[in-house]
Amino acid sequence: MQLDHLKRRELIGILGFAAAWPRVARGQIKPAIVGVLGSGSAQSSGFLIDALKEGMKENGFTEGREYVLDVRWAEGDYKRFAALVAELLERKSRVIVVTTIAAARAAQQAAPATPIVMAGLIDPVGAGLIASLARPGNNTTGVSSMIQDVSAKGLELIREIAPTSKAIAVLFNPNNPGSLRILENVRSQAAKLGMTIQPIEFKGSALLDATLEAAVGHDALLVVADSALLDLRERIAGLALRHRLPTFSSIPEFTDGGALVGYGPSRRDSYRRAATYVKKVLEGAKPADIPVEQPTLIGLSINLQTARALGIVIPDALLARAERLVE
Repeated sequence: MQLDHLKRRELIGILGFAAAWPRVARGQIKPAIVGVLGSGSAQSSGFLIDALKEGMKENGFTEGREYVLDVRWAEGDYKRFAALVAELLERKSRVIVVTTIAAARAAQQAAPATPIVMAGLIDPVGAGLIASLARPGNNTTGVSSMIQDVSAKGLELIREIAPTSKAIAVLFNPNNPGSLRILENVRSQAAKLGMTIQPIEFKGSALLDATLEAAVGHDALLVVADSALLDLRERIAGLALRHRLPTFSSIPEFTDGGALVGYGPSRRDSYRRAATYVKKVLEGAKPADIPVEQPTLIGLSINLQTARALGIVIPDALLARAERLVE
């Protein structure tokens, strides 16, 4: 009886140590540093970082235990990305999350051996960032946005809401190569619809008021998707409303800042989905072999408060198609 009791005690001890061993081992491993190159500022784009953290949690990664975020903000100045990448490499980031083409290029040039995860980038194949969606072929993978394919739809929405609209001001960031391609798509669609386009270059947040003065007198304002402009969504929408300009964007979250209509893939969802790729590369997968994901939902968002302020009646058919109505 004593021998059996001793064996049981030894067995319990062994099992207890075995159960504790993974916790001990995990405690000895430092959290992986996940670098993030943010285009805007922490104050205005923090909700996107929250979406990334949400995705990490969904993938079983706890902040502070399995990973820590090191977010560097460009504050709308895309020329800063090279210096910000250097800072992330100095901190020994194991993966870098990029939010715009300029950030991806800076990371690829400075860190060809570091995995790069895209969080909703415009046409990464056309931009030369990857070889193909199915097989990226280098150190970059993640989520694309398809915004280049849906941006021109904004003109159709303008026509649906305000059938007499013809003169459209288009705000875009000339420092974003993807925005230039989108602008060409918008020009082509405008010609088909009998509209005229007035491109307005974004020249920085300090000059935003003067920049939007060029849009006065037009029938509507179309904001080309760009992370720096998303960061300024409330100012842009506020200025447009002051000038009685209905504002449309291919970023649905623009309506949260006061724009009239947003149509496109959710930026929040792109960041949340990017976390899946972060997990894969941290677990040893090679970015070159991980297919790039495209959004499955193109969302329509309408700000009803802005519509009332502008005296615009949204057609019932359009309201029925909207995924989100902002009151």
